[in-house]
Amino acid sequence: MLGYINHIGIVVQNIDEAINLYSEVFGFQPSDILVSQEEGIKTTMVSAGCINIELMEPIDPQGGVGKFLAKRGEGLHHISFRVDNMEMVLDSLATKGIHPIGNQDTYFLDHKVRFIHPRFTRGILIELIQKI
Repeated sequence: MLGYINHIGIVVQNIDEAINLYSEVFGFQPSDILVSQEEGIKTTMVSAGCINIELMEPIDPQGGVGKFLAKRGEGLHHISFRVDNMEMVLDSLATKGIHPIGNQDTYFLDHKVRFIHPRFTRGILIELIQKI
């Protein structure tokens, strides 16, 4: 049903400082920083081998990531799982009483994205991501 872990999302106060930490200390290679006005974040992937971490700095304090940072501080935001068929996975989860946040897919670059609310997953926000 779920593929492999695509990435782990981490909220940071300063994306440049976080990039320096992950690249200089742990040897991760950063990608370009992207700005999503829609999501209210600056984001980048840092990678080492098959490990991918998404660093997210809020640019909108009223957006979801901005509110997360204000309430919980820096740290784990979500775990992202690659899926091949979003609708099939969501249908299967629904039969188990687990539902996504909202009713519509969101899109980022060439991916379709849905989130599963932490109340269904022992406090962890789960992202489902499908390449389109």
